[in-house]
Amino acid sequence: MAERAIHLPDAQYLAVIGRTEELARLQAQAAKRKSVLVFGSEGVGKTRLLQMFAKTQPYSLYVPHLHNPKDMLQALFDGLRALKKRELRLPESTRSLSTPSLKGIVRRSLAEFPFVLVLDHVAGPSRVVTGLIKEFSDYDQRCIIFAARTPHMEDIGALQPMCADRSERLELKNFPVPIALEFARQEAVRAGVDARNLEATLHSIVEWSGGNPGGIRRMLKMAGMEKYRTEDQVKSHVLYLDFLMGT
Repeated sequence: MAERAIHLPDAQYLAVIGRTEELARLQAQAAKRKSVLVFGSEGVGKTRLLQMFAKTQPYSLYVPHLHNPKDMLQALFDGLRALKKRELRLPESTRSLSTPSLKGIVRRSLAEFPFVLVLDHVAGPSRVVTGLIKEFSDYDQRCIIFAARTPHMEDIGALQPMCADRSERLELKNFPVPIALEFARQEAVRAGVDARNLEATLHSIVEWSGGNPGGIRRMLKMAGMEKYRTEDQVKSHVLYLDFLMGT
């Protein structure tokens, strides 16, 4: 299936290479105010996709972690402050605010604009955090994009019913070989990795990683280390063995 065009600056496009179709789907769901649960194996690129999606939205609030209600509310407040909109009427600091007061400020601000909430690393949320997320969804009238950190989604518990419909779930899979190779080439440039056997090494890395973008990035980072180099070549098989061993 051909990928849909996404209007992003070149530098941003490189960050989502191979994910333009998924990004377009998130954008379409956001336009309909439909929430989406993103899931997939470790290293498949959930966080990168969520961060890039947030950058494409005029009103988005990205929360990197949800350890407790205060952390979530503080992250939302920081996102609101970053927008620098006078209409939001935000206090200068939250240092003296209680959690209920901070919640009230965030709640009123969310009512001002059609914000999209992007919640990353939602793992085993407490009952209070789950209640906050559901409350901020405005009875399914607000788009919330969140990611399960496990393929079977057992870590998000009571949040699963928010995206019960199949259209509200987006599984990220490893890249097919052609896209994985292009991704590896671009990542090699970004990481400053060069070698006489680079192209052959990239083909091997794609094969060894199974097209997993996280695995590709990790091996390319290793390929830049002195212990995996000999003159102007990468000692790819040594790299592969250490990658398998997790070292």
